[in-house]
Amino acid sequence: MSEPHDELRLARPQEEPGMTPWQRATDRESGEASRPIPAPAWAAAMGRFTAYAISDLGGGPRPWKLAWVINFQKTGTFPLLGFLIAWYHNTSTAAWIYLAMHGSYGLVWMLKDLAFPDPSWQRRVTIASGLFVFFGVLVWYWAFGWLLISGTSRPVYPLPDYAWFCLCVSLCILGSVIMIAADAQKYFTLRIRRGLITDGMHRYIRHPNYLGEIMIYGSFALMVWHWLPVVVLACVWSGVFAVNMINKEASMSRYPEWAEYKRRSWWLLPPIW
Repeated sequence: MSEPHDELRLARPQEEPGMTPWQRATDRESGEASRPIPAPAWAAAMGRFTAYAISDLGGGPRPWKLAWVINFQKTGTFPLLGFLIAWYHNTSTAAWIYLAMHGSYGLVWMLKDLAFPDPSWQRRVTIASGLFVFFGVLVWYWAFGWLLISGTSRPVYPLPDYAWFCLCVSLCILGSVIMIAADAQKYFTLRIRRGLITDGMHRYIRHPNYLGEIMIYGSFALMVWHWLPVVVLACVWSGVFAVNMINKEASMSRYPEWAEYKRRSWWLLPPIW
């Protein structure tokens, strides 16, 4: 799942009215607070809805952690894609490269979760929320590989195959490194000190983990070269990623160092945005 890495926390501290879980999360990122600039009402509302959908949907028992749902999909990607290759007898170069990219990303995610698990995924969720996350979001990522391996998508790339494969693999590897480095920095830094992280991977980019995820899943979409991944990623990136980043920026605005940090840094991709 192209998931909000740091927006949900295990505890629910005292909060200001209208404050979303994404805004509360960054209380752990600074020891000093000032008056925040509120997020737009629509972003705050969408943040609350997303938090409800992935944690509290339908109410009732909470038999599983959100991490278990996500990790099941991540771990299952490699064997699933291998099964699809065997089932459809598709041994093309594109199919094997896609297996290596998406399958290995799932294994990398698991290594990351074992080494420095994200606290936001350790929360127990309702049965309906777990099913919503899996079937409403994660299964669609599996559909990318099915489109390519089944032959439903027969991509005609705008560059020679070898050049296109090089582009996709490079995006996937670089995105994975950015995501892992950003998450590792945050995990280990916050174990030592609380405060707004403004150096390292966060020095010039305020949301490097999202940039990494965008590059990774963007590389999968480029390999498949079909309209469905474009629609799925557009929904996730606009309805989840963008909303999370807006709410997180509103939360971080409460800290005195925020104005200077925002002035010298970029959202995702210097010097474009």
